Amino acid sequence: MGRRRCGDEVEAELERNTTSQEKPKMKNPTPFPSVETCSSIGRENHTVVADMDGTLLRGRSSFPYFALVAFEAGGALRLLMVLLSAPLAGLLYYFVSESAGIQVLIFATYAGMKVSDIESVGRAVLPKFYSSDLHPESWRVFSACGKRCVLTANPRIMVEGFLKEFLGADLVLGTEIGTYRGRATGFVLSPGVLVSEQKAQALLKQFGDERPEIGLGDRQTDFPFMALCKEGYIVPYNAEVKPVPNDKLPKPIVFHDGRLVQKPYPIMALLTVLWIPIGFVLACLRIAAGSLLPMSMVYYAFWALGVRVTVKGNPPPPVTKSSGQTGVLFICSHRTLLDPIFLSTALGRPIAAVTYSVSRLSEIISPIKTVRLTRDRETDASMIKKLLEEGDLAICPEGTTCREPFLLRFSAMFAELTDHLVPVAMVNKMSMFHGTTARGWKGMDPFYFFMNPSPAYEVTFLNKLPLELTCSSGKSSHEVANYIQRVIAATLSYECTGFTRKDKYRALAGNDGIVAEKPKQKADKVMGC
Repeated sequence: MGRRRCGDEVEAELERNTTSQEKPKMKNPTPFPSVETCSSIGRENHTVVADMDGTLLRGRSSFPYFALVAFEAGGALRLLMVLLSAPLAGLLYYFVSESAGIQVLIFATYAGMKVSDIESVGRAVLPKFYSSDLHPESWRVFSACGKRCVLTANPRIMVEGFLKEFLGADLVLGTEIGTYRGRATGFVLSPGVLVSEQKAQALLKQFGDERPEIGLGDRQTDFPFMALCKEGYIVPYNAEVKPVPNDKLPKPIVFHDGRLVQKPYPIMALLTVLWIPIGFVLACLRIAAGSLLPMSMVYYAFWALGVRVTVKGNPPPPVTKSSGQTGVLFICSHRTLLDPIFLSTALGRPIAAVTYSVSRLSEIISPIKTVRLTRDRETDASMIKKLLEEGDLAICPEGTTCREPFLLRFSAMFAELTDHLVPVAMVNKMSMFHGTTARGWKGMDPFYFFMNPSPAYEVTFLNKLPLELTCSSGKSSHEVANYIQRVIAATLSYECTGFTRKDKYRALAGNDGIVAEKPKQKADKVMGC
């Protein structure tokens, strides 16, 4: 009886909206006007209820996001399972119901997966991809309202982190998935997938007689809940509409995790699965070339194997021990753990590097000398001075990598140890896989980087720091570090930040980058910038 009553209310409200709002035009054959006609002025005390795919986001397909969860939390085989289930999901979607198609994707993606892994991907991986697809008109209206609610057929556990942390949603009503002993069963809990009348029921249950001011949707199955709002607006599909620019995002994405560079639409997902075995063999060949050949030949070996290294600026000549001078300290921006190796490739000679925490496997296959920092200031300072007496040395004072066009805060200790400082701006390009991770096994970082079809590094040597700008001329170590950070940022057109290694790992992994916290603590962390 309750369900029939809800259906009657929805039908009656839809009929009223058809006559009370603007009559539909031929280009918009719906009972609701286009979102472009919705005013966003004076909405501070209003409530907006919006659909997600096709409404807040330009894209209507949720497959890429299921594929991301599958790969990042389950691996290549799980991605293959989702890919193989996609045709069945599509058939059910078009010939049975939207709900049936989504249930197939949910089962293929989540069955047996740890709930903590799903939450981690939703917090650390998906926001980057969701943010790049934000619909400008929907966001204009959504952001203008004081209270924001999202109704979506997607699993709530997958989207809630992004919607609340980055779009300021106060309430997320989505499909609930079953769990058992910390793992997802792959089945959907009552009332099922939130589509059509299920969305309307969820809205009535949440708001009761208090009707939200604005309802935003993009398709006919959204009409029931839109009819329960005082105003309803349709978001027409337009492939040419541009997403909200990065600099206009409600919250910039500084930190994000995950291995995939591109959004895995079905074709891209298939190419990724097919490429992985080929790419792994190619990565082994590239790593072997870098590790076994003399450094003077590595540049040419990389070029023959499809790895591009571009050198800009004037690299300083090597310092001979007979000159009595200490070595040069190269201050590098940090993109991957391979930065010192590509620095050595650009120079044509091996340059030792100090590291914070890399895997034993990476140390074993490294073609250059690596020395671990102890994080004890006096011990590390003494060790770096000793290494500089032996020759040139590379350091990445950010302490961790950053993928986006930002530089993290530079640790200032290096400026106290020598006046021979050469800033180096490092940029890399990857088309398929990221060569860094905050949540996964770091031993695979070099393999993933070299698994890209044609990875590239650009090494720009800047002018050696003038003596009057060093600590020996009265500058503080923080002044020197900040100056070098600004110089490198200006060269790369990056933005300087005050974020640190701990900020990154607390945002992405729920720990400080050294010791993992307990699952309960990890689940309580929220991604932030």
